[in-house]
Amino acid sequence: MAERARRAILNEIPGRMCARRQRAGEGIPEENELPHVTATARAVELARIAAEAAAEKLATDIIAYDVSEQLVITDVFLLCSAANDRQVRAIVDEIEERLRKAGVRPVRREGEREGRWVLLDYLDLVIHIQHAEERTYYALERLWKDCPRVPLPEPVGVGGPAATRAADGRGGMGRR
Repeated sequence: MAERARRAILNEIPGRMCARRQRAGEGIPEENELPHVTATARAVELARIAAEAAAEKLATDIIAYDVSEQLVITDVFLLCSAANDRQVRAIVDEIEERLRKAGVRPVRREGEREGRWVLLDYLDLVIHIQHAEERTYYALERLWKDCPRVPLPEPVGVGGPAATRAADGRGGMGRR
C-alpha cells in the first residue's frame, strides 16, 4: 500500500512522470514504442500477453488503454468481449494461466460467479472481460477514449475474430 501512496503523490507533482519511469528501470523509450504511452514497460508487456491469451480464446474487440496519467491505481486497462458466459470464463482462465507463467497473479478478482463481467486486477494492469451485452451497455471505451491506446500484437485488436468473420461473410457477432 505504501508503494501506491508514493505513486499517487509522485503522479500529482508536475514533471515527475519521467522520474517515475526511470525509477521503474525503463530509461528512454525505444524507437518502436509510441512516445505518448506513459505506462510502464512491464504493464504494456503484461497487457500484450493478456490480449494474446484473450484472442486465442476468441475474445472480440480487444482494446488496451494507457490510463497511467489519469489514474494512480493502475497503468493499463485491457477490455475484451465474449459471446457468452462460458466464453468469458474460458478467456479468464487463459489470461490467468498466461500471466501466471509470466510471473504475476491477480491481487483481486471480481464478478467471476456471475460470469458476465469479470475484472482481474494485477495492480499495473486491470483487465475487464465482458459479455458482449455488458460491453455494449456500459461502454467503458467511452470513459477512456481520450487516453492513448496501447498498441497490441497484429492478430489482436478491435474487431477480433468475430468481426473478421462478419466482414468476409462467414458470420460472427457483427452479423444479423
